[in-house]
Amino acid sequence: MKITQTRWSQAGGWSPALSEVASPEADLVFLFGASVIWTKPELLEELHAVLPGAKFLGCSTSGEIHGTEVTDDTLVVTVVKFAHTQLRGAAVRIEGAQESRLAAKNLMAELPRSVPSADGNGEDPLVHVFVLSDGLNVNGSELVHGLTAGLPQGVSVTGGLAGDGARFVQTHVVWEGKVAQKLVAAIGFYGRRLQVGCGSLGGWDSFGPERVITRSQGNVLYEFDGQSALALYKKYLGEHAAGLPATGLLFPLSLRTKSDEMPVVRTILGIDEQAGSMIFAGDVPEGSYARLMKANFDRLIDGASGAATTGYQAIGSNSPELALLISCVGRKLVLKQRIEEEVEGVREVLGAGAALTGFYSYGEISPFTPGAKCELHNQTMTITTLREI
Repeated sequence: MKITQTRWSQAGGWSPALSEVASPEADLVFLFGASVIWTKPELLEELHAVLPGAKFLGCSTSGEIHGTEVTDDTLVVTVVKFAHTQLRGAAVRIEGAQESRLAAKNLMAELPRSVPSADGNGEDPLVHVFVLSDGLNVNGSELVHGLTAGLPQGVSVTGGLAGDGARFVQTHVVWEGKVAQKLVAAIGFYGRRLQVGCGSLGGWDSFGPERVITRSQGNVLYEFDGQSALALYKKYLGEHAAGLPATGLLFPLSLRTKSDEMPVVRTILGIDEQAGSMIFAGDVPEGSYARLMKANFDRLIDGASGAATTGYQAIGSNSPELALLISCVGRKLVLKQRIEEEVEGVREVLGAGAALTGFYSYGEISPFTPGAKCELHNQTMTITTLREI
């Protein structure tokens, strides 16, 4: 696997120059950039000119990861040439959250379960799918259900929901030459020589009583314990309530449906004052148990290192060639000037030889550990490790 990276900023332009990453043989280009970047079509045109044969996949962000640096209002570009792995990709429109599962199923139907081997000797199986989705017009839980339905055993799925800083106005997904809202795109990786690892951990502390969700519909929450969910949430937030939905990122929900299952975290995407409801990135089923959460700085950073350790061990405790890091915007808002500590922790685990790229998101898609059920997560650091053998 050959990997090169560059980054564009308003102040410095391309660094290093595009000539350093230019390659007619490149297979895949990951692009993670702030919302303002996608108002500059000339940047994508420049990249296509020097990388004419590659597939392009990316999205808008709430912060960009390049090595151990976290930046805003930049475009991070990672160019990959595989030695043994084949790729197939697809994208579908999603008009609203209620279409999430169907859109995901339609997307996965576009990816074959195997492809003819490049050496003409049999078939290369699908081993992994990496997905990027619109971050606002989606129910992430339903999206994951659609992505994983009917997949062959052993095929993993990771990815994330596009971001828009802390604005929650519009998000974009980049697929090939298109930049669009309301889009879900995926790359399928094929071949027996690609090792894939993944891990997802949070690091938030629960507080307050556990409450029962007594009224909800999909990803819209109306009532805890028969009371207005929004009113109760505002009571806990106090002075932070005026900044909703953005300040809700600082106080996510821990959610479990069964006493013996590992809870998932849900974060707010929007509120409806008239209905007294909150809109979350994924399902909040009636009958579930929920508790508010707050930040624990050291545990957040330890969570990133823990996710890296899981991904590292999944590929035989070998340093990956590429690691895709998707962390939640809520973590970035909490950690502030300490944000690079979580990325530095990942570097310490994965080693100096791993190329790191990624973004801050509105939701993360991954199993907690390899082989576990794929879930939508919020407020986690999710890491996908890739290595060819």
